Amino acid sequence: MLIGEVARRSGVSARMLRHYESLGLLRPSGRTGSGYREYSGEDIRRIFHIESLRSLGLSLRDVGRALDDPGFTPSALVDDLIRQTRERIAAETDLLTRLRRIDAAEPAGWEDVLQVVAVLQALGSKSPAARQRAALSAGDEVPVEALVEAVLRETEPNVAGALRWALARSGADGTALLAKGLDSTVPAVRERAVRSLAELAGDEPTAHLRDALAHPDVVVRGHAALALGTRGVADAIPVLIDMIVDGRNDTDAADALSVLASDTATADRIAGGLVSRLGTGTGTPTDTDTGTRPPTGTRTDQRLPELDGPAGHSTRGPTEAPARVRLTQSLADIPGDTASRALIELAQDADRAVAVTATYLLRLRDAH
Repeated sequence: MLIGEVARRSGVSARMLRHYESLGLLRPSGRTGSGYREYSGEDIRRIFHIESLRSLGLSLRDVGRALDDPGFTPSALVDDLIRQTRERIAAETDLLTRLRRIDAAEPAGWEDVLQVVAVLQALGSKSPAARQRAALSAGDEVPVEALVEAVLRETEPNVAGALRWALARSGADGTALLAKGLDSTVPAVRERAVRSLAELAGDEPTAHLRDALAHPDVVVRGHAALALGTRGVADAIPVLIDMIVDGRNDTDAADALSVLASDTATADRIAGGLVSRLGTGTGTPTDTDTGTRPPTGTRTDQRLPELDGPAGHSTRGPTEAPARVRLTQSLADIPGDTASRALIELAQDADRAVAVTATYLLRLRDAH
């Protein structure tokens, strides 16, 4: 078969076939009487072998070694090719991401393109100060995708705060992108995502925060509950009480509960939930127990509500002593008769720390 026919059938140009021959990769088996190259079936198979190895990214030098050197094993070379391919893919993916962000900014001219590129480079700078400046100066030219990515990867607290501010100020809807961050396998990314959602106003961020109350990550649940508490969402009550019991941001959780206790029904629900988590040891002792009587006016025939109902938790007892004190302290800013009755009972608690705390809080309530 002459070179023209080989080129047509193999898809390899005659010029490339001659190049392979000059490198010693391919040697036609014979020549015609007129001196033209003539390729045998074995030569054709070698051409296809060469093209197959080239398709894997091998250099022509390595192709020759693979075909002619029995000692040239593929393992090390293939591993190196995998590494190089991954690096190329990462570089091309990064380029594609930048191009999409520039396109999303809808630049009117090349000056706009250069401005977007400058901001994107600053957001990816190794200098925290440069990243912070970029966040604080970010305008409409910065695509929301770039801000969300920067927020989710930022490790410096001050820069992260500036980025969350820039994202909230941008007015662009990055809610769905941030919500995806809640599913990250990296705990720090999940925390950054929920903290950013907490700073966005609107129904959609609130909906994602509600969903986050059931998240398996306790940190995500906590940030979602604190944010929802300040928004008046009562669904956060059980998680806020859990935080008080566990001692995780318990002061902030108690503050959020006090904000939620804006009406009698919710206040009673919260008070009942706090008491239900106090576990054993609550209740008013009689004069036969301690030699004293309950304070005048105490209604000992009324039991405090359990949390099995509205707040969605069953009583878990007994609770550790420090947690019982925190729960008692959390009743301080909960208005209503239920909280008052709880404190009256707790003032007679077997745990002295709980009793002293409840007595002090009762005095404060009486003073007001």
